Formats: sequence, C-alpha cells, structure tokens
Amino acid sequence: MTDIALWPGRRLAEAIRRRELSSRELLEHYLARIERFNASLNAVVTLDPDGARGAADAADAELAGGAPVGPLHGVPMTIKDTFQTAGMRTTSGHPEWDHVPERDAEAVRRLRAAGAVLFGKTNTPTRAADWQTFNPIFGTTNNPRDVSRTPGGSSGGAAAALATGMTALELGSDIAGSIRVPANWCGVCGHKPSWGLVPQRGHLPPPPGALAESDLGVMGPMARDVADLEFMLDILAGPTELSAVGWRLELPPARASSLGELRLATWLDDADYPVEADVGAALDAAVAALSDAGARLVDAKPPVTLAELVGLHQVLLYPLIDSTSTLSHRQWMSAHERRELLRAKMADYFRDVDALLMPITVVPAVTHDHHEPFIERLIPFGNESRSYFDLFGWVGLATVAYLPATAVPVGRTAEGLPVGMQVVGPFLEDRTTLAVARHLERLLGGFTPPPGYTT
Repeated sequence: MTDIALWPGRRLAEAIRRRELSSRELLEHYLARIERFNASLNAVVTLDPDGARGAADAADAELAGGAPVGPLHGVPMTIKDTFQTAGMRTTSGHPEWDHVPERDAEAVRRLRAAGAVLFGKTNTPTRAADWQTFNPIFGTTNNPRDVSRTPGGSSGGAAAALATGMTALELGSDIAGSIRVPANWCGVCGHKPSWGLVPQRGHLPPPPGALAESDLGVMGPMARDVADLEFMLDILAGPTELSAVGWRLELPPARASSLGELRLATWLDDADYPVEADVGAALDAAVAALSDAGARLVDAKPPVTLAELVGLHQVLLYPLIDSTSTLSHRQWMSAHERRELLRAKMADYFRDVDALLMPITVVPAVTHDHHEPFIERLIPFGNESRSYFDLFGWVGLATVAYLPATAVPVGRTAEGLPVGMQVVGPFLEDRTTLAVARHLERLLGGFTPPPGYTT
C-alpha cells in the first residue's frame, strides 16, 4: 500500500477535512520521513517543527470547532528556499541574503491563507542560478534515483522532497527551466505559469526588500500529479493587492477536454539541440501512446528556431542573474521588441494548435559537476560531450514568450532515469496545458516513487 506521504495533496486535504487523519499526525509523519531519508539527499535544509506543530494543532482545533476552512487546511508542505517565509530562515543559498523574514512572500501568504502548514524549506543553488542544486550554506542536494546525480535546479530540493514523500506539495520558481528541469530529472510534475499569473513579491532574487516584478521569472506549483498542479494554481494565481482594486483573474477553461478534440503539435528534436537517444525514445513512445489513444496530432512547427530562442533568452536573462552583465535601456528595448514579435507569432501559431509537446532537456539527470565558471562544464551525450549551456535549448520558448508549460513524467531511460515532457500552450491558457498533461499522465502512468521510498 502506498504510504500516505505520497498521496496527492488534495486527497490529504480531503482526509483532514473528513477527520480521517489529523494535520498533526500527518506533519509528524512527514517529519519522520525527513529524519529517515533526508541525510542521503539533503533536500530539506531548514525545519521549523515547533512552529509547524503549533499551526497543525490550531488547524485541527479549528476543524473540530466547525470553523470554515480553506482548500489546503492542515496540509503540511515545504517551500523552496528562495521564498521569504515569515519566522523561518530564508537564504536563496546566498550568505549575504541569509535572514529570517518578518513577512511572507505573496505566494507563500496565499498558501498559508488556504490553510497550508509550512514546516520547512528546500535547497536551491546560490541565488537560484544553476541547473544543479548546491550552495555554500547547505551544500549539495542529490537525486533520489541516483545520488551521484543532481536533482536539477533551481527547484532541486523541492523536486527531490516531492519524489521521496518528504512533503505533500511544493512551491517552485522558473526563469530558465527551474521548475521544469528538476521535475523532469526527478520524475515529478511542475507547472510554469504564464508570466504575471502569480505575484513574485518576496522571491529571492532579487535581493530581500525588492518590490518590482522581474522579467521572465515565474512562481509555480510542483506536485506528484497534474491535478494537484491545477489545485495549487487556483490558490496561487491572481492579481497583487494593489492591482486587485481594479481587476480580477478569470483563466479560460481548457480548449477541449477529450483527447480527440485537442490539436496537438510536436517538436521533439532539433539539429542544434539534439536530444539523447534514450530521451528521444521515451518522447516518441509518449507521442505514439497519444496517437493510439486517438489524439489529434497536427504537423505544425513553431515560427522560430531554438538557436534564436536561446540567443534572445540569454540576452534578457543574463543581466537579471549576473551583476557583471549589463544592457543599456536601448539594448533592452530592442530585445523586448524581438520578444514581442515572437509573442505575436506564437499567438498566431496557437490559433491552429492547442498545445505543443516538447522535450525539457537534451539529457536525463547529469552527474554532479561544480566547476566554475559554467562554461567549463560539459554534459555526457552518448559517446560524446556537449556544452552545459545546451540545457538552455528547450526551456526558452515558454520563458521568453511568457507561455505556460506543464512538465509531466512520460518514461524512463534504460538506466531507469526519469524522462519528462513539457506541454507548452497559449498565453494565459494554462488550463489547456494542464489538461493535455493529465492525458499524458493517464496514458503513461505519471509519477512513480523511486525505489526504496514507497513505504
């Protein structure tokens, strides 16, 4: 029988509401699993057991007293250590930002308001700026499928904790695949929302105290199944307090519910960023399963090349993550105009296509490599090696064009490493990418725990 720690978050919330288990019981269960499993993974790096026990006991008392409860009432969860969390150490893996905030990041506040019991923080690379998770404060996080490999980054601790049942749900962030890459390499699910859907305030970077929204970056849910992603997105999405004076968010429904009605295009390989053979085989098998199930596959390639995307992504990204890289305002405006042209082209593209199926990375989870600078790093590719920067290849379309992208497991390599697929869709039509991802999950089985973590 599957351990309750691996149940979907919404199922746990329902069990608490029905008083089939208490929030305090579930919290103690997660804390016990962290005690049992975390030493070999280093995924959960900060704990607040006393504060969480107080919150869990309060949640149980409120339920017993008949008080109205939120959708996450009593559900224990961790938060990526890039989000300011009131009363809990927050660092973004950067010694200069190591502090205990007085207030929550806006996304964290919304989770608390929905009833979540926050009990810890998960590891991230320094300033969330790597596809591997290690930093000078907490050290290295390992992949639960193979501890010689990285879980990905920057939401690597989040993905590893989810995969091993050390948390019910997670909150991630993504500016260059930081939700999608760890979800892919750990075999869990993640959703990169349309840009602007979830408020960024209180996320690090930028430094503590910054108020402006950053370009490219998004905050989004991570979970073990796709339904939990949408469950969390409904809690997280919406205008900031200032904007809520004048507008409300109403995401459109999925363009279709049945597989045969959805128009799905594929972009599975590229001469500039070829995918490793085992990754390609898993992606091809996933598309074949869709076809066999009656999916409506259309032949339509996006009006852009990966090389163009990577170049534009890097121009817009580097000034945000590297203080030595700068753009003049005129240069930024030129890059922004190129981005807006791409967005217009993609809007036209999605008139005839409902969602685009793409790889997430060119390879499965890579072994730890902490060489600095990044340009010295290589990733194994069959009998050869490729640049570490090839990891930019497939994540840029959704990031640069502000599009939603849902990552879902679709298979494994011969070595048993997870392979995920990202479903990219039209701007603000997040429910369509989530709907397609649910079909993939249903056909291919979705998340399965790594060996040794099922009980």
